[in-house]
Amino acid sequence: MLSEKLDKALNKQIQIEAESSQVYLSMASWAETKGLEGIASFMYAQSDEERQHMLKLVKFVNERGGHAKVSALKAPKLDFGTFQKMFVELLEHEIFVSKSINDLVHITLEEKDYATHNFLQWYVAEQIEEEALARTILDKINLIGNDKGGLYLFDRDVQQITANSAANAMPE
Repeated sequence: MLSEKLDKALNKQIQIEAESSQVYLSMASWAETKGLEGIASFMYAQSDEERQHMLKLVKFVNERGGHAKVSALKAPKLDFGTFQKMFVELLEHEIFVSKSINDLVHITLEEKDYATHNFLQWYVAEQIEEEALARTILDKINLIGNDKGGLYLFDRDVQQITANSAANAMPE
């Protein structure tokens, strides 16, 4: 059984994961309208992945005797300026999500809820991967600079990341 404090904290994380999905969906749509099909494909996949993270939390909360709540989401921004700025925002958002997951893990220890602590370890590992991927992408973007040919190749290459991620999708 989840404590009231943990139920509330997990529901906050459910909202964060849902909003993350919306943010990445907005980024995908923006990239698509700029002709960046590879980046759009990558961001659509990221959006889907965040939704799966949310659903995994919803099911866990309900299975543990809590009540997962579906709440209103704030609308994400619609314009990201440049693809470089968009990926900086992606990294910043992943760091924010990591902090939120770490805060949740801390609460599980305070509440002595070791089952939830164990469950959240998947999210801890996932966030390490997400931040590392965002940093790798930003490193590649910094190498490109303002080279249009480099952008073309990057857009094509980032689509390959999406294909590789789909092959290693999260098990149910």
